[in-house]
Amino acid sequence: ELWSCGLSVEELARLGLSLGADVPVFVRGSSAWAEGVGERLTPVELPERWYAVIHPGVAVSTRDVFQSPELTRNSPLITIRAFFESGGRNDCEPLVRARYPEVADALDWLARWAPARLTGTGSCVFAACASAIDAERIAARVPGRWMSFVARGLNVSPVHERLRAVS
Repeated sequence: ELWSCGLSVEELARLGLSLGADVPVFVRGSSAWAEGVGERLTPVELPERWYAVIHPGVAVSTRDVFQSPELTRNSPLITIRAFFESGGRNDCEPLVRARYPEVADALDWLARWAPARLTGTGSCVFAACASAIDAERIAARVPGRWMSFVARGLNVSPVHERLRAVS
């Protein structure tokens, strides 16, 4: 709609997949469980939590992580149910921790305040918080060598909400 390209959301998502595995979920604009390489999406409703996010000042190469022979490739699949029960796992985290000491340091620092996770292949790390105030308190304590911000998880993209409101 924004660019009047005449393509359906499905067509845009299919085209977007060639750009990256996460593009189709952004094209659709709502929370989803992704399978395959991002082409099979199941809508899910997630808690709209607040997050403290830290950028530890290093760049992680997604290509290098995925091409590494050290990356675990035979993990059991996580089901939607198991994810909601246990929060899942990130198979990239051990490799990124080993190769990027600053990311490991940020994960360890953040874990003092709340369970810390790696975003995809990194380099940002995050922790879910009970409230915006809790997230802001953590972000305010981040050592000066790192950047931090607070974010709120949303089930529907504000861009998509706006498009629906004007159409």
